[in-house]
Amino acid sequence: MKLKLLLVSAMVLFFAGCTQETQNSLSRSLQNWTGTNGVLDVYAGDKLVHKFIKIDKVSTAFGSNDGKMRPYRYGYGVDDMNFNGIVDDGEKKVYFEFSDYSTSYIFYERNQANINQKSANNK
Repeated sequence: MKLKLLLVSAMVLFFAGCTQETQNSLSRSLQNWTGTNGVLDVYAGDKLVHKFIKIDKVSTAFGSNDGKMRPYRYGYGVDDMNFNGIVDDGEKKVYFEFSDYSTSYIFYERNQANINQKSANNK
């Protein structure tokens, strides 16, 4: 019992002593390991032109030789061709890239309860 209490206390002190950036990095690492149900909406002006769903993570590209960050992000997700947020027949998981500088986009985690409700309503 004392060992468990000591271990929990040490973990709390460790996380409290970390900077906000370190805490965010640890959180992202855990999320990358456990995965998310991400959605990427790509816009042209105010019009939605592309949607990717079921994305585990979006990564920043790094150069092979110099290790510097590249001005684009990439990932894998299902190409949601009809923008309904549900994987339909013919919609497959694809690789995608988008520019940090010229692409208007929103990346967010999909509310799973909302997906289950839509699926039930479509049946």
